[in-house]
Formats: sequence, structure tokens, C-alpha cells
Amino acid sequence: MAMNVQPVATLDNEINEIRMATAAIINEQILPHEAALWGVRTSGSSDKDAIAEAKERREGVQAAVKRANLWAPHLPKEFGGMGLGFMQHAYMNEVLSYSPGAASLFGVVAPNSGNQKILVKYGSPEQQEKWLAPLIEGTMQSGFSMTEPDNAGSDPRSIKTAAVLDGDEWVINGHKWFTSNGHAADFYIVMCKTSEADENGESNTRMTQIIVPKDTPGVKVVRGVPVWGKASSHCEIIYENVRVPKENQLGRTGSGHQAAQDRLGAGRVYHCMNSIGSMWRAFDLMVGRLQTREVHGGEKLADKQFMQGFVADSYIDIQSARLMTIHCAEKMETGADPRTDISAIKVYVPAAYHRVVDRAIQVFGAAGVSGDLPLAGMYEGARTLRIADGPDEVHKILIAKLVMRRYETADSWDFGN
Repeated sequence: MAMNVQPVATLDNEINEIRMATAAIINEQILPHEAALWGVRTSGSSDKDAIAEAKERREGVQAAVKRANLWAPHLPKEFGGMGLGFMQHAYMNEVLSYSPGAASLFGVVAPNSGNQKILVKYGSPEQQEKWLAPLIEGTMQSGFSMTEPDNAGSDPRSIKTAAVLDGDEWVINGHKWFTSNGHAADFYIVMCKTSEADENGESNTRMTQIIVPKDTPGVKVVRGVPVWGKASSHCEIIYENVRVPKENQLGRTGSGHQAAQDRLGAGRVYHCMNSIGSMWRAFDLMVGRLQTREVHGGEKLADKQFMQGFVADSYIDIQSARLMTIHCAEKMETGADPRTDISAIKVYVPAAYHRVVDRAIQVFGAAGVSGDLPLAGMYEGARTLRIADGPDEVHKILIAKLVMRRYETADSWDFGN
């Protein structure tokens, strides 16, 4: 089933054109060929001809994306991207994520895309030439190394991996895991503690992000941590007396926490818009199944009230999630304080995504959990998002604190803004 994307009356022509052009490539060049584009990955096939054919197909789609000027929406034009604004990118994401993996064919591959944005904002011209340019060209891969097995990932200030300045070198010691793209990466951006809390007890300024080439002595990739019982490239890494030049630090010393927040704040909105695109696909698949599946002597599943309830509940989940996310993105674009809304969508959208996909799986029965449909992967992804970028519970605490703080100042909440 093709994605039905029409112009939105409230959006400007440029955003509508981007959404329509993105949908055209999704519908014409990706959806009909998903198995051929990525099937060898999911099947684990070692057939060299099949692997080469799949790669050639992906490169063909990438070439079409570049001809349509839709490549790298997250990057400024001077770095070879589309130069999209925040809202434009968000609206493109919901279309792009209709097909799992399609973003990679548009030049958006995590964690490279996030690292690219960090290098654009915090990298020196020399760092951009040495690390960013090859990353954009695809001749290098990167990883993001922040989470630690012995510390709460929801509080990056608890990080113990330390970097100590010794002359003109940082000496890094620490233990990380879930370092994304750990096997393939040529370098990691490592979150390090570079000082203790300042005299005011401020701990947000004690962290620095440092570029560490993978082949640096002392970098030990222990393993890819299995995720959902499958091998992954989220790696456990030990840094033991790792020495890198001082000029490998990104931005000023102590800017690591802010850089992480820059990455995560926008990333949470993009993740939510991605989730909405995936929900859209799951919804289309579910309704298509209801309209065609016959049961109990020829009745259509669509005639069953239980199933009609699924349709209504999923419609409500998708629309609620979408409007909440757009409202949050609009706040971020206008410079209003988005913290409550970021946390709200981070809690609500993955849960809604989980429910929508769960209903679709139930409608498909055994096929829903098979590898013949994208639903099983979506289900795992939705559940993982309730942990990634901060667990639900931490975000709920923040929402409550921010709301109650407003009331404590003799004010109340304005739900219109």
C-alpha cells in the first residue's frame, strides 16, 4: 500500500513540496522493493551476489534522492545538506520513516547524523575537515560513546569516564556500553568528565566531548551488546589510558553536557516524528488487512466491532501523538520553553507507537510477528524508545516539577501556549 501524502493547507509550499517529493521516492522506489533493498540483512544471507545487488539498489535510490535535492536534510547547505529548518525537517521525518531504513537512503544514518550535527556546531574548521567531511562523504563511520553500565543513563552528570589533561594530551579512562555503531566506527565521540563540580556545585560544566579514533592504543571493544536477543553494533568499550591530542575536544572544555542536550532535545522531536511515520505505516497495514481478511465463513475482519475499535483507538493515538509533537516542535522553533512538551512527547509517543503496532500485530496474527512484515521490528523499536533518551519515569518527574513550579508562583498552566 502506497503512502497517501497530500498537501497540508496550513503548511507553506516548500514544506509541502518536500513532503510530496519524499513520498514519491518512498512509494515508487522503496516500498515495492523493501525485501530486495534490505532482505539480505534481515535474513542473514551470505550470498555475495544478493548482497552486491542489494547494495547496488540502495545506491540507485540514493542517487535518485540526490537528484531530487533531498539528501541530508539535517545538514546545512554548505556541508552538502538541504539546509532545512527545524520544522521542515520534522515534517519530512514523518514521511521518511514510513519505510524502515529509508532514512539511510536519504543520508540520515544514526549515530552519524547526530555526530555530524555536533561537529557542525562545536567542531573547529580543522576538526570539520578531518572528521566531518569524510563522515558526510561516507568514507568514515562514527560512534557515540556516552552510556555506562554502572551509572544511570538518565543522569549524564553521573558519568565516571574521566579525561585528565597531561600536557597537550587528554588521558581517558572509563567503561562505556551501548556505544552506537561501535564495530564499524572509525572514531567515537566520547563523553568524559574533565573536572569536578565548580565552587557553586554546578556539575553540568564538568563534562567534555572528545573525539577518540578507534585505533588509539587503549581502546578495547569488548563486545556488541545483544539487543532483543540479537547481535548488535551497540558496543561495550573500555578506555584504558587512552591518549588523544587536546585539540580533539569538541568546543570549549566543559561544554559536553550542553552539546548532549542540543543533540537530545531536537533528537527527541525527530524520534517522535519518526515514530508517527512508523505508526502511519502500521495503521495502513492493519486497515488493509481488516478489509481483505475473511473469517468465519466469509465475513471480513473489518465488520467485527472489536476490530473497528482497533481502528478508532489507533487513529486517536496517532493524531494525538502527531499534534503533541508538532506543538512541541513549534515551541522549539519560536524559542519558547519546550522542556515540559519535550518530556511529554517522549513519554506519550513511544507508548502510543507501542499500542498502534501491538494492535496491528494482533490483526495479522502469526504473520504480525514474522519477518515478512516490518511490525515486529517496529514493536521492538517502540519498546526500546521508552528507555532511550531518558526513561519515562524521569520525564514524568520533570513534567510534574515544571508544572508544579508554575503553580507555586501563584500562576497556572496555559494549555493554549
